[in-house]
Amino acid sequence: MENIPKHKHLILFDGVCNLCYSSVLYVIKRDKKNKFLFASLQSKTGKTIINKFNIDTTQTDSILLFKPSVYKIYSKSTAALHISKSLDFPVKFLAIFLIIPDFIRDWFYDYIAKNRYKWYGKKESCMIPTPELNTKFLD
Repeated sequence: MENIPKHKHLILFDGVCNLCYSSVLYVIKRDKKNKFLFASLQSKTGKTIINKFNIDTTQTDSILLFKPSVYKIYSKSTAALHISKSLDFPVKFLAIFLIIPDFIRDWFYDYIAKNRYKWYGKKESCMIPTPELNTKFLD
């Protein structure tokens, strides 16, 4: 975790999930301020953060957002909405849904997460970033 600059945010994602991979590419394309780094949940960095924050991967297995500046981790819909808040118009306005209690938001999030492999498919192994995107990914 020492290799994550304090001014960056780290998005941890399911490296074999097609929906997660598409979401990562979506964020990269719209990350005009170069705020985000990425690592799969299956990576060394991902496993270190999961262990450090005692995250039960049977309950949360699709997206996490780690903000090293405040040493805080967000999960599920809260992570997704905090990510959207850092992107440009109109996506940033999705953050308004943070006013909805997380147990309601997470019900919808969990429904999609539970069905993501069935609806979007699954890769055999974690994605390998292209050379030009490699600087945005941690092991």
